Amino acid sequence: MKKLEQIILLATCLAIMMMAAMMRDSRVWGHTPSDGAQATDSTQAQADVMRQTADGTLIVNTTAIGKDIVGYGGPVPVEIAIKDNRVVSVKALPNTETPDFFAQASRLIDSWNGKTVDEAVTMKVDAVSGATFSSRAIIDNVRAGLRHASNASHSPGLLDKMDHSAKTIAGLIVVLMAAIVPLFYRGKRYRTAQLVLNVVVLGLWGGTFLNWSMFVAYFSGGINVWISLVPIVMLVTAFIYPLFGKKNYYCTHICPFGSLQELAGRPMKRKWKLGSTTVKWLGRFRQALFATLMVLMLTGTGFEWMDYELFSAFIFQSAATVVIVLAIVFVVLSVFVTRPYCRFVCPTGTLFKLAEGNK
Repeated sequence: MKKLEQIILLATCLAIMMMAAMMRDSRVWGHTPSDGAQATDSTQAQADVMRQTADGTLIVNTTAIGKDIVGYGGPVPVEIAIKDNRVVSVKALPNTETPDFFAQASRLIDSWNGKTVDEAVTMKVDAVSGATFSSRAIIDNVRAGLRHASNASHSPGLLDKMDHSAKTIAGLIVVLMAAIVPLFYRGKRYRTAQLVLNVVVLGLWGGTFLNWSMFVAYFSGGINVWISLVPIVMLVTAFIYPLFGKKNYYCTHICPFGSLQELAGRPMKRKWKLGSTTVKWLGRFRQALFATLMVLMLTGTGFEWMDYELFSAFIFQSAATVVIVLAIVFVVLSVFVTRPYCRFVCPTGTLFKLAEGNK
């Protein structure tokens, strides 16, 4: 009966995320509910890959040809203007990327201006640090559009998508170590090494962690398996492991911010003693906060809080200042109180507890 309750709670949590995707982006798994002529018109508009303006400018829209090229939250289509065989401008079209990260990635949008089509197709454009997924999606969409315009016989994809393979492979190795090794071995030195790897590789280098923004983005735009290999393993440890008795596994062994708090607390052996009443009230605060955030999300009055979970502080080049400041505060506080953000605030951790059948 206990496992059945866990499964029901997990299904409820998934339903909440699906509803949030519909409320925020009006689509689920990349499909937008529509009917009649409106759906036909939308499909026709997306299929209109190329058009020419009165002054002879060729406009390439990658909505259709780049539908499988996704950033962190889904497809990232662009519109490319070409005149006299040179790129005049590149314009980002509506997408479901996190606004702060996408604003960072958009800095490279003018990189192709003035280049011939052949030059633009082959030129090297570096992804923006801190917004890697979004910027790689912009780059790949531009290349796909330019190749389509020049009638190139080869399709884009494999080589471009492999540019960030080192980061993906390193992250996959670290997350698999965290997912498997502690099941059989729990040495103190190994745990310290794993915590450091979680912070450095998964957090600071890869910018990979589980949060509400990711969950809703997956339900909204679907999952690109290659880009999401590391998060997929994380999702298994967060939602599947507890069904087999491994509760709180992701938070304890993988979460980069949880790892950073634990490392920060190592030097201080004697922590502040929180009374049972204080712990109880802090627990109630966490539940009240989570309930408030769910109401804001499900009523469509506030989705922005998802982008302010403290995990995004690892991507410090594009994180909001308030997020970085709060992250520093909680890391300092963790010197005196064991994992304070994990225990008394984290909305993502609260979701995991609900899925596990815990309050």
